[in-house]
Amino acid sequence: MNPAAAASTAGRNRSRLIERYRAFLPITDATPALSLGEGFTPLVRLDRIGAALGLANLYAKVEGQNPTGSFKDRGMVVAVSKALEAGARALICASTGNTSASAAAYGAAAGLEVVVVLPRGQIAAGKLLQAQVTGARVVAIEGNFDQALRVVRELAESASHPITLVNSVNPFRLEGQKTAAFELCDDLGRAPDVLAIPVGNAGNISAYWAGFGAYHAAGLVEGLPRMFGFQAAGAAPIVLDRRVEDPETIATAIRIGDPASWKKAVSARDESGGLIEAVTDDQILAAWRALARQEGLFCEPSSAASLAGVQRLAVENRLERDATIVCVLTGSGLKDPKTAEASVGGLLVADPTAGAVAATLGW
Repeated sequence: MNPAAAASTAGRNRSRLIERYRAFLPITDATPALSLGEGFTPLVRLDRIGAALGLANLYAKVEGQNPTGSFKDRGMVVAVSKALEAGARALICASTGNTSASAAAYGAAAGLEVVVVLPRGQIAAGKLLQAQVTGARVVAIEGNFDQALRVVRELAESASHPITLVNSVNPFRLEGQKTAAFELCDDLGRAPDVLAIPVGNAGNISAYWAGFGAYHAAGLVEGLPRMFGFQAAGAAPIVLDRRVEDPETIATAIRIGDPASWKKAVSARDESGGLIEAVTDDQILAAWRALARQEGLFCEPSSAASLAGVQRLAVENRLERDATIVCVLTGSGLKDPKTAEASVGGLLVADPTAGAVAATLGW
């Protein structure tokens, strides 16, 4: 093919996420074709970690490779597209970080005003900067995420300044997020036996379960997975069966004490025969380091809650060794550079000669 012909066909062979799964999404001919290239994220086999745990088929769904570095983009592209279709002029969200980055980016692409309300001092630097750089108006409150969500819900319901709420209480968010389940089934050629996932506001576990159910109902997969959700021990309201007033964990993305999709998450757990349990910050960080150093996957600490839970269950002999298990890694490690910086040693320093470098390395 000559260069001119190649240029004329560039980009035509890969559909947008919304188009690929159009039959399963609330998309019409009137829905704007918004996209930042979301979805189509890798499914990576965890050979070394799996071997150490005695798990023959352990995988990671690497959602940090979405445009803004987290799974939120799947739902945001649908929510913002539908907002545009409805004539929206502004968006608002509360956030622990990833939602703000995603809303700001898609709002910028759509030409909409974006307002973010977040808990002051509780947002990882990478996420906050993403929202600011892409033009969102960021308001920090002296409170936690649950209080921020109450504020934005009240503002979205006010007629004084019409604005569309794009947190996961927006049903279009979960519609978009379920596409990750479709991709898993397409890549595996079946549904996994176990889907392990971090649980914060609890929308994602609900969305995955809905996605698996939709594919099953359409006859595209035979079985359904067991849904294994993992909360941080310091922010585990579903595990404790009570709201946590002051959630605390190094896993900032799941530092939520009163999940908006609590009931949906419990339904996903119960209908699938799964579980929702807690893992400690030490277990999360151990899994986070293992993913980076043994598999080359740099995710944010919150993401590693899925693997931390699987590691614990494997040690407790609560997993079938030949089961196909997928751990969802929800966001990129670049979201939280402060935690990463604190976990590594200093630089080695040497004079600019091969001998000096070799001596420094102890060769």
